[in-house]
Amino acid sequence: MKKVESKIIINASPQDIIDAFLEFEQLKKWWNVERVLIEKKNGGIYSLAWNISEKGFKYISTGIINSYKPAHHLYISDYLYFNPEKQILGPMSLKVEVKEKKTGTELYLCQDGYRDSGDWEWYFESVKNAWPAVMQELKKFLEKN
Repeated sequence: MKKVESKIIINASPQDIIDAFLEFEQLKKWWNVERVLIEKKNGGIYSLAWNISEKGFKYISTGIINSYKPAHHLYISDYLYFNPEKQILGPMSLKVEVKEKKTGTELYLCQDGYRDSGDWEWYFESVKNAWPAVMQELKKFLEKN
């Protein structure tokens, strides 16, 4: 199966980077997330929603926190993507890992579990282009604050 991987060095602590994926106020600022349900524990829910209108939610990503170790990693399993114009895509996994380096903290992100049919090609191409750009937004946000 295909996967999307991205790395970036951020001048922020490992904990601050992991928190940026878990705290609603931060997610809202760097990723434009509009609603969340996140239980910061192993086995907890991880759900994000974007583009909310009177018609409902446009995009939802949701999964189960398989492993959460503050200042080290966040692993989300059974990761699903909902878009009203596409089939429901999943299950996938999302890994967020941080390591301190001399030049800052390295953030490694991997989203895998992509299939080769239907809307999967569209989603893979979208995510492959989106994650590096989104990680730049995270870097700007964390280094400014």
